[in-house]
Amino acid sequence: MSRHVSQQSLLMGLLALVLFSAGVYQQAPIGFDSRFVMFAQEMLRHGPTVFPTTYGQPYADYLSVSTLFIWLLSLPFGQVNSFSAWFPSAFAGAMIVTLMYRLLAPYSPRWALLSVALLLLTNTFVTETRAVSQDLMLAAVAFSVFYLGYAADHFAAKRRWWLIFGLLLLGFGIRGPIGLVVPTGMLCSYYLLNRQWQRLFGFGLLAALMLALCIGVLLWLAETIGGPVFMQDVVRMQFMGRLDGSEGVSGSLYYFTSSMGNYALAYPLALLALAAVWLTSPREAGPELRLVQYCAAAGLIVMVGLSIPQAKKARYLLPMLPMAAIIAAYPFQVAHGRVLGWVRGVMQALWLLIPALLIGALLVAQRRFPEELTTVTPAVIVLGVLQMIALAALFKPRWRAQTLAFCAALGLWSVYILVFEPVERQLYDTRTFSREAFKRVQKDPAPLVLHGMGKDAKGIKFMVNIEQDLKPDFTETIQELESVTGPAWLMMDLKDYQALQGTPAGALQPALSGRFDKNDFVLLHLKP
Repeated sequence: MSRHVSQQSLLMGLLALVLFSAGVYQQAPIGFDSRFVMFAQEMLRHGPTVFPTTYGQPYADYLSVSTLFIWLLSLPFGQVNSFSAWFPSAFAGAMIVTLMYRLLAPYSPRWALLSVALLLLTNTFVTETRAVSQDLMLAAVAFSVFYLGYAADHFAAKRRWWLIFGLLLLGFGIRGPIGLVVPTGMLCSYYLLNRQWQRLFGFGLLAALMLALCIGVLLWLAETIGGPVFMQDVVRMQFMGRLDGSEGVSGSLYYFTSSMGNYALAYPLALLALAAVWLTSPREAGPELRLVQYCAAAGLIVMVGLSIPQAKKARYLLPMLPMAAIIAAYPFQVAHGRVLGWVRGVMQALWLLIPALLIGALLVAQRRFPEELTTVTPAVIVLGVLQMIALAALFKPRWRAQTLAFCAALGLWSVYILVFEPVERQLYDTRTFSREAFKRVQKDPAPLVLHGMGKDAKGIKFMVNIEQDLKPDFTETIQELESVTGPAWLMMDLKDYQALQGTPAGALQPALSGRFDKNDFVLLHLKP
C-alpha cells in the first residue's frame, strides 16, 4: 500500500473523530449510557475490577474492558463526563472509517469516499457513535480482523497473526463470547470463499480453542470473585439469556427485515447494488467484484449467526454495517451496465434531496412541537448551505457523487447534533430531579427508598447523577412500601404515587415534583 493512501486514510479517520466528538463534554448521561457511566464512576472511586460494579456489587453481564477505557480517559478530569464516556465509541467509529478507506482506496478513492459517506448516512451508526457502544467497538474489532486477513493476501502486507488473535481477545473482553465469534466468522467467510482451506480450518480451530479457554477463565474469575451464585448469573446473562430468549424474543428474520430502517441508507442500497450486479452478470470477476463478494459473505454470516440467538437488538448488527456500505457504493466503481447506471442515478438523486427533505422535516416538526423545538434556525442555515453546494455539484461531474453524498451525510449529522440530540437530552433528563432530590435527602438525612424504579433500570438513571456511593432501598409493591417505617425519603413515578391514595404514603404531600426520564416524579418525606 502506498504511503499516500496511508496518509489519506489517517486524515479521514482524524476528520471523522472530530465529527464524532463535536460538542461533546458535559452532557448528562441518559438512557442506556447511564449504566456504563455508573460502571466507570464506581471504578473511578474504588479502582479497576474484573467485572464492573453497581451499588458496589459486581455486574454479571459484562467484563470491565470497555469500562477500563472510560476510566482511563476520565482520570485526567477526575470525573466521568460525556467526552470520556463517548470517546471510545467515537474512536472505534473513526477506526472503521480509516480502515475502510485503506481497504478501498487502492482500487478507487471515489469508491472509498462514497463508502465512508454511506457509513455516515446510516442512522444506527450515527446514534451509536455518539453514545457508549460496545457493539460499535466490536464492529471496529471485527472489521480490523477482516482487513488484516484481506490485506495480507492483496496488499503485500505482513500476515500479523499475533495482532489478529490479540483483536479476538479484545473482542471477547469487550462483548464476551459474541465478541470473539463475530470477527472469527467474518474472517472464516473470507477464507471459505477464497478456498484457503488450510487457513480456514487452522484459524477456525485455534479461534475455537481460544473461545473455550476464554470462557473457562471467565467462569473461573466469576466464581472466584462472586461465588457460585454470581457465576450462574454470568452464565445466564452472557450465554443462556441471549440464546433462550429470556432477555427478549424476536423473529428469525428480524435482522433481515428491520435493517431496512435501522441500517438505512447502507443496507437497502446494498441490496439494490447486489441485485444490479446480479442482473449485470459480469463475465469475469475482477478484484473489486471479488472484494464485494467477500464483504457480502462476511455481512451475511454476521446476520445469519446473530439470528440464531432469540435475543436480538438493532445495535448488535453493527459489525455488518461496513460491509453493507462498501457494497452499496460499488455501482460507482463500475463503468459498464445500464442497470448499475440507473442505481447510480437513484442514489445521487436521493443524496441531492436529503438536505431539502431535512429542512422540510424540521419546519414541520417545529410547528407540531414548538415547546421542544424552540429554534431550528442554525440547523436550517447549515442545511441550506449544504443544499446550495449540492446543487452546484451537479455541474461538476468528476466530483458530483462524492459532493452530493457528503452534503447529505453532513446534513444528517448537523440535524442530529444541533437539534435531535439536545431535544432528546432535555426530554430524558434525569440529572436535574436526581440532584435536587438528593439535596433534600442530605439536608434531612434518612434512608432513601426508590419505589417501582428497578435496581437495574431507573434506579441506575438516578444513581448515575449522585457523585458518591449510595445504597438506596428498592420496593416494587404497595405491600413492600407499607412496610417501610420513617424517617425515610420515598421517590417514585407520579402514577405510582396516585395509585397509593388511601394508604399512609398516599396521604403524604410531595416535597419535590419534577420531570425524570420523560415522566413526572415525586419525592415524599415519610417522618417518624
